[in-house]
Amino acid sequence: MFRKPKILDRRIVAQSRLFRVEEVDLEFANGARRTFERVPGGTDSVMIVPMLDPETVLLIREYGAGSDRYELGLPKGVVEAGEDPLAAADREIQEEIGYGARDLQMIKRVSLVPGYIEHHSLIVLARDLYPKSLPGDEPEPIEVVPWRLDAIDELIAREDFNEARSVAALFIALRILDRKP
Repeated sequence: MFRKPKILDRRIVAQSRLFRVEEVDLEFANGARRTFERVPGGTDSVMIVPMLDPETVLLIREYGAGSDRYELGLPKGVVEAGEDPLAAADREIQEEIGYGARDLQMIKRVSLVPGYIEHHSLIVLARDLYPKSLPGDEPEPIEVVPWRLDAIDELIAREDFNEARSVAALFIALRILDRKP
């Protein structure tokens, strides 16, 4: 069984409004020492798979500054301090797609790049949707794109549907919904 490395030292080496980069000096059980950089934890985020009906998922198209293009994906957002993750998921879909959900189910907790980033996304399946909107913080309106599950292969083939969390969340939700792609 592996023993976790011993943390010898930690220091912040860069910081912006959104991110901190920390160097961590580690000593492994075999005596090897290494310095790693990581983005230390903050709050979790939620990624929601909103089902308009048993055959239709609601996607969003919004600008991604990291990719410098409009991307198709699932609604998502940060869990605010002290906020219940399911309440955060319901708030996010009200802000981003104009629906609330009567049935919210946490289906998986995923990490992004665990070698460098201490962050988790909580995947939430949202069903029994009803119209309800909250103002969001987006700089422009988000386009809501209904997508039929029987056209999942076409969605996966699209160049603008490539965010790993959205792809993973959709396939995990399909398993829960007993809809094998």
